Amino acid sequence: MSDSLPEMLPDPLDGVDEGDEPAIQLLPLDAWHRARGGRMVPFAGYEMPVQYEGIMAEHLWTREHAGLFDVSHMGQVGFTGDGVAKALEAVLPGDIAGLGAARIRYSLLLNDEGGILDDLMVTTLPAEGAHPFGEASHYVVVNGATKYDDLAYLLDVLPDDITMNLMEDQALLAVQGPQAVAAVARLVPGVDQLVFMTAGAFAWNGHELWISRSGYTGEDGVEISIPAEAAEGFADALCAEPEVKPIGLGARDSLRLEAGLPLYGHDLDPETTPVMADLGFALSKRRREAGDFAGAARILAEREGGAAVKRVGLSVAGRQPVREGASVVDADGAVIGRVTSGGFAPSVGAPIAMAYVPAELAAPGTPLRLVQRGKIHEATVAPMPFVPHRYVRAGGK
Repeated sequence: MSDSLPEMLPDPLDGVDEGDEPAIQLLPLDAWHRARGGRMVPFAGYEMPVQYEGIMAEHLWTREHAGLFDVSHMGQVGFTGDGVAKALEAVLPGDIAGLGAARIRYSLLLNDEGGILDDLMVTTLPAEGAHPFGEASHYVVVNGATKYDDLAYLLDVLPDDITMNLMEDQALLAVQGPQAVAAVARLVPGVDQLVFMTAGAFAWNGHELWISRSGYTGEDGVEISIPAEAAEGFADALCAEPEVKPIGLGARDSLRLEAGLPLYGHDLDPETTPVMADLGFALSKRRREAGDFAGAARILAEREGGAAVKRVGLSVAGRQPVREGASVVDADGAVIGRVTSGGFAPSVGAPIAMAYVPAELAAPGTPLRLVQRGKIHEATVAPMPFVPHRYVRAGGK
């Protein structure tokens, strides 16, 4: 499994001319990862651990126990000022104004044509003093590869009295898996009282933490914002718990693929709308009715009449994975779609993929052909997620 790693992971520097590559940054835990045998590779402008003991083992450990993921490359942004929620709603299609304190909403940063510039998490912060982010009223986590572009775009479109603070002195650690919350709760009592898409302020060894019960593996778990200088000690404490092991990017990618979760820059991009991406749940009812968000005319028209193409899951016959960039073809060999993510799914025991195909071919059970490096692979449209989500919601699972 680890031998296929360079093909499995998308290259964040694809398309960058030699000599123009951005400077590679180091995570706060860079030395910590290396000391534990982390194989470091460039990803999203950072040196990041891609694996420790192997993707297959790390993937299955997370599904059965708990994995620690360093996601400090992502952008943690605090928003301050009068009317932040209303300002954010100009570019996000979610109901931000109606989002209760310490509640989280998945949303999409949209351009004027309805294309997706990024997918992100928005949290409404509780009253001043009840969180570690100063006077900020909203906390947003954006993708690492797009965070500077996101901030530049928001700087152009948000009112001048809205202040954005990219909190580069905060690390972000995700602990995911069925035993994740129990392990974290031994260090941070009360975390187990959170439910999916809620958050709260906590403390550890005198350091303020902001913990969200969310993640991007399909498993239960938490994401922990912690001062960078405290991250190493906290990571040591987490990995001293018997359920927790450090996990690299390779397993994070295979876990999110099994969970049917799209990756920005691969399954999502500025040419893709929420309807095409099958992310209609991110369009809140109040916002749909008002039609007052970026790209609303196109998005609502697609929602009513259907988009020409749609993101689907694929079960691939045989054992050989089909990777991003493979073509979906018709019986005559004409290209009719594209694979955007693909790999071997350890929990499924077979190759799976995501692709964009014509809407009339998007129904589960539809047979398709994929072409990769001149070889034809048989595939079938499959429901997503490939592995059921195990989030803990209010009132139980």
